[in-house]
Amino acid sequence: MAGKEEKEGKLQKGIAEFYDESSGLWENIWGDHMHHGFYDPDSTVSLSDHRLAQIRMIQESLRFASVSEERSKWPKSIVDVGCGIGGSSRYLAKKFGATSVGITLSPVQAQRANALAAAQGLDDKVSFEVADALKQPFPDGKFDLVWSMESGEHMPDKAKFVGELARVAAPGATIIIVTWCHRELGPDEQSLHPWEQDLLKKICDAYYLPAWCSASDYVKLLQSLSLQDIKSEDWSRFVAPFWPAVIRSALTWNGLTSLLRSGLKAIKGALAMPLMIKGYKKNLIKFAIITCRKPE
Repeated sequence: MAGKEEKEGKLQKGIAEFYDESSGLWENIWGDHMHHGFYDPDSTVSLSDHRLAQIRMIQESLRFASVSEERSKWPKSIVDVGCGIGGSSRYLAKKFGATSVGITLSPVQAQRANALAAAQGLDDKVSFEVADALKQPFPDGKFDLVWSMESGEHMPDKAKFVGELARVAAPGATIIIVTWCHRELGPDEQSLHPWEQDLLKKICDAYYLPAWCSASDYVKLLQSLSLQDIKSEDWSRFVAPFWPAVIRSALTWNGLTSLLRSGLKAIKGALAMPLMIKGYKKNLIKFAIITCRKPE
């Protein structure tokens, strides 16, 4: 057990330091939404469209999860698990008039997220703190909407992660998980091919990720908790334009100078982006959304 805890502690330290270093770089180039954009397949987009695509990712996630547009059914309390610098929290709080709390392992992110909330006059609605998603500092059944936008891939224990999402969800709450996964295994496969495992390991080393899983693995975990209306979908084709756009932005003067100021961990992450593209083109890496509801 001590070995497992030590390994998880080292991973968490690496994640915190990675985002401490890279969040300012990301905000400088892409704004306060630290996640992929959602695009129409095969569309051509200009750089100015990418921030709108990030907003669309939030909107499409809500639509897929069937979060009601009826005001009386809007969520009143939200948790943003792996909140980055709080872009989703602030957007959702404004959209629904809800209170939202975000958690992150990065002190730099939490501080910046709170500063942005105050600057936008949302500090009475939105707050951010440093906390572990696997041991959330909230009581059972607290939130009407449990939101995890591209944080599940960092979780070393997916069962514990999903269990915590379900624990803090109120009866009738919606849970939304948007995350990177690996492809589904075939009926005769016990594991990924060695070359696939090697590629994922290189990506894990750059982004401080533990072992990957498939979308169906998430579905099985949610089913084991007796959650309802479980559904998932592969959104890889909708996010594919974002990866080359990130590379192009890194090659601009602003991108290069910002990257060099950010530190070695951020540079290592940027250099691994072509590996993500390779994984997508080889049908290995999937960008999945998984949603469900907690029984009333």
